[in-house]
Amino acid sequence: MKSYLGIINRYQQYLPVTKNTPVITLNEVNTPLIYAPKLSAELGPNFRVYLKYEGLNPTGSFKDRGMTMAISKAMEKGLKAVICASTGNTSASAAAYAARAGLKCIVVIPEGAIALGKLAQGLIHGAKVIAVRGNFDDALRVVREISQNYKVELVNSINPYRIEGQKTASFEICDFLGLAPDFHCLPVGNAGNITAYWKGYKEYYAYKKIKSLPRMLGFQALGAAPIVKGHPIKNPRTIATAIKIGNPASWEKAEEARDESKGAIKAVSDSQIISAYKFLAQKEGVFVEPASAASVAGLFMLGKEKFFPPIKNKEIKIICTLTGHGLKDPQAALKTIKSPPVVKAQLEAVVKKAGL
Repeated sequence: MKSYLGIINRYQQYLPVTKNTPVITLNEVNTPLIYAPKLSAELGPNFRVYLKYEGLNPTGSFKDRGMTMAISKAMEKGLKAVICASTGNTSASAAAYAARAGLKCIVVIPEGAIALGKLAQGLIHGAKVIAVRGNFDDALRVVREISQNYKVELVNSINPYRIEGQKTASFEICDFLGLAPDFHCLPVGNAGNITAYWKGYKEYYAYKKIKSLPRMLGFQALGAAPIVKGHPIKNPRTIATAIKIGNPASWEKAEEARDESKGAIKAVSDSQIISAYKFLAQKEGVFVEPASAASVAGLFMLGKEKFFPPIKNKEIKIICTLTGHGLKDPQAALKTIKSPPVVKAQLEAVVKKAGL
């Protein structure tokens, strides 16, 4: 049986790597595309919705796709250190891949705005984690200045190699389905992911691997929706910390993806995100971090608005990207559910409480 060795090995012909590129990999991606029957039924009989579950990457989020490329190229340049600003997932991924490569990793986070699960990952992988008084945008400004003045590679999604790695998710979807989906829903925070997916679809189309292109549908949290509102948000607010970004680095590219694909970027409320978050866990058996559920919250919203045109005798295929695993932010889950009841350690007491 042939081993799976990560995206650079699998999609090398579509990536900017050469024989001189040292491949730093944790055998990332090849994540499942899960059919969601209950979610599909909510939309109607002609819909078939799939969940691209990126939470099953090595560090639990889609960031690993881009990080294998960014760290590999940093090694190729002969650099000894990498740096990033993060609301959590980027820091976890950068720290893990830097550890694999033997590089120093510096992480700058906004104080008090990172889920503990993600903070723990960065720390256990040996990163130098520094919190700043401010939000993600402040942290990103600082690391950009540092990378311009010191020999350290910036590995946020403004690094083009991050986008190159992340675009491979589009390839996997098309390889699995044998075609491109009709619509693709995904959360939008720093906007690198919607940029990368659209780049991947366009490249596969150019290579004649697919015959059509999807419409890209991005969703920001209502309290952190600068693209939707048309201006930066100074103090973004949302339960979905992974997309709590007020001035996305890939803003223009995200708008290009929206406009070129004839898609949309809209906002969903925290209550809509939590509703979708619980639906995924309780109806589809898929546990994600809150930001991931923004894609499904947006799909529900557009379904109610009759956004999707009725097409007779045609199955409409929709992808929802789920960016990170639920264990990234277990505290968010505990806040949305009741604590378990406590009864005597007796059969009768447990049976009664279980409703058997």
